[in-house]
Amino acid sequence: MTKRVLVTGGAGFLGSHLCDRLLERGCDVLCVDNFFTGTKQNVAHLMDNPLFELMRHDITFPLYVEVDQIYNLACPASPIHYQFDPVQTTKTCVHGAINMLGLAKRVKARILQASTSEVYGDPSVHPQPEGYWGHVNPVGPRSCYDEGKRCAETLFFDYYRQHRLAIRVARIFNTYGPRMHSNDGRVVSNFVVQALKGEPVTVYGDGSQTRSFCYVSDLVDGLIALMEAPDSLTGPVNLGNPVENTILEIAELILAKTGSRSEIASKPLPADDPKQRQPEISLAKSELGWQPTVPLDAGLDKTIAYFEKTLG
Repeated sequence: MTKRVLVTGGAGFLGSHLCDRLLERGCDVLCVDNFFTGTKQNVAHLMDNPLFELMRHDITFPLYVEVDQIYNLACPASPIHYQFDPVQTTKTCVHGAINMLGLAKRVKARILQASTSEVYGDPSVHPQPEGYWGHVNPVGPRSCYDEGKRCAETLFFDYYRQHRLAIRVARIFNTYGPRMHSNDGRVVSNFVVQALKGEPVTVYGDGSQTRSFCYVSDLVDGLIALMEAPDSLTGPVNLGNPVENTILEIAELILAKTGSRSEIASKPLPADDPKQRQPEISLAKSELGWQPTVPLDAGLDKTIAYFEKTLG
């Protein structure tokens, strides 16, 4: 029997790749997006597929559909976008979670929440295991996203305890690849676009802060593995690449790969910007048999080729 799968935020960077993979697996996919950061171009190649349906909808309002599984990815995920309308960001995280959980309860669907490494805040534990409760500023400029996602996790586990809902919570660490928004302010897309345009590559602070970058195909594999895992594995489960790099190393690598003559320009570190970010993924390895396989070098080549084509 064909699985009917709802992907909220399905026209976004990560959501569109997930739709691709689900269709390859023979699923009937309903892609829901309000196109705040997602674009129709990301899923244009799927429109002729009879198993694919695109719906414009904002999940802060209820949705009435019949599905077997729900991937709740809807929410702007970069500081530039989620700080543009912080109240709406919190509403998307919280009201959106309530609406999707209510739908899952009504139709008895399995539901996965795309949470984030930002629930750990600026961590005092390194690398970050799932048992770490985080070090988060509840009233800062990033709080709409950080605390919104933390509240969404709370709602998921309360629905699990109170209604025995089949939930999954994935904590997603920095992900990159084709279809990233060219103006989302994220490290890889920022550096690649600036390098290709010959503009100064902006590094915040001294560039010694670290991030761990996971290629999008690996992340999608992890999401599907978690969704298909036994119901006893609710999560949260860290999904990300444990290979850690400094921001300055990433900038220099992208400049070398693009052959750009751009200079590195230093800017002040934004408020509450995490100094370290590295996932502890032993749970995903042991319970899902999952770990990233695409090295940073190969993933950056594919990402640069995408931006060369779209900016060209």
